[in-house]
Amino acid sequence: MQRNAAYTIRFAALVSVVGSVVVAAAAVTLKERQEANRLLDRQRQVLEVVGLRAPGERLTREEIAQRFTEHIRPVAVELATGDPAPDVDLTTFDQRKATRDPATSNIAPDNAAGVARISQHAVVYHLVRDEEINAVILPIEGKGLWSTMYGYLALDADLRSVRGITFYEHAETPGLGAEIETPSWRALWVGRRAFGPDWEPQLEVVKGAAGPPQEDPYEVDGLAGATITGRGVTNTVHFWLGPHGFGPYLGRYRDEKGIT
Repeated sequence: MQRNAAYTIRFAALVSVVGSVVVAAAAVTLKERQEANRLLDRQRQVLEVVGLRAPGERLTREEIAQRFTEHIRPVAVELATGDPAPDVDLTTFDQRKATRDPATSNIAPDNAAGVARISQHAVVYHLVRDEEINAVILPIEGKGLWSTMYGYLALDADLRSVRGITFYEHAETPGLGAEIETPSWRALWVGRRAFGPDWEPQLEVVKGAAGPPQEDPYEVDGLAGATITGRGVTNTVHFWLGPHGFGPYLGRYRDEKGIT
């Protein structure tokens, strides 16, 4: 009996060791794959928000990488000042991960967007054509009704008009708040004015229908039955265009470009 018990213990220990090695190896392998998939999805979303990928268009990894490399220039910035952050590794930086780490983020001031912490750094993207910046793409996040909504907002090179918006992750109500990800609603943002005359964020999702951009430049159609989600989108956009988000970077950009 003692021999059988000793054998059982040794066998169980061996199985545990082998299992731990297999799990550890799988975790390392999967982590690399997950990082690659995360980078690919980020590139896909950036391409879509500026019209370099049609909604639903199926592209291979190689096609996504090629379009991204040809047209998009990532730029790391320090959010508090808007200055360049040359020490940030553009290929590995994860703003969401940095936001969760107290060592690389700060507590956000009270805000309607429900942003609790702000990463010290962020990566913005420039759409470049003929060596000139054609659009500026900003990562945004904020609370909807049920979830944190993650997306991108693209502005024309003069920062006045919206080039596009996309939400790639959220848990809003299907058929209601989840309509924020539909191409038809996102198309309503194109050509709207992001800022008022004094460069304060002014664009908002209204309750009901808005007119075309030339008639209602600061309003976007509301989502039927999803007033709180629409308000959350407005608050999210205002936060990231404001002084605690990308405001310092956008101000620096305007100064460099002579935009008044």
